Amino acid sequence: MNITTSPVTTHSLRRVLIVHGYAAAPDAHWFPLLRDSLDTAGVDATVVALPAPDAPNAAAWTDTVSKAIGVPDAGTWIVAHSLGGITVLRALAALTGPWQLGGLVLVSGFTGALKSLPVLDKYFSADVDAERIAKNIGVRAMVRSDADAFVPTAASDVLAERLKAELHIQPGAGHFLAEDGVHNLPLVLDLLRR
Repeated sequence: MNITTSPVTTHSLRRVLIVHGYAAAPDAHWFPLLRDSLDTAGVDATVVALPAPDAPNAAAWTDTVSKAIGVPDAGTWIVAHSLGGITVLRALAALTGPWQLGGLVLVSGFTGALKSLPVLDKYFSADVDAERIAKNIGVRAMVRSDADAFVPTAASDVLAERLKAELHIQPGAGHFLAEDGVHNLPLVLDLLRR
């Protein structure tokens, strides 16, 4: 699933934070290509490096993402993969004062414990008020596969509903990992062009 992308054209998009998930890194999967495509288009794009990705600590990850976000505005978008998604939602929920986010794209997003990864159960000791957060986010989108070995489709669908997010299904993309053949995600670039 390596598809050529067209150039990014944006109107108010100034900054994109890309947040990886469990056992990943900024230079893994499709993150570098997305960052580079945005940088080429003049958009400040950063892949946030989360501490101890093989043994994630919810407080440390949320703190790292909170620092990267700062106070978001209409020109700021966030793209998060898998466990990075709940981390982003927690960081947004912790913001005080008025804030706005131009858009949020979750790839294989979910909020509850996964039977496929019980090692992460501790990470989900508390849920997040996704419905309240959604009110401050302009564009909300969920991208999921129809064949994800780690995140059940229903888990992504439930979070999409809670966020009132558009649901986009990428056939055969697995968990959107390089091992699944996903090195490029043109759908995410399309969503960022809005």
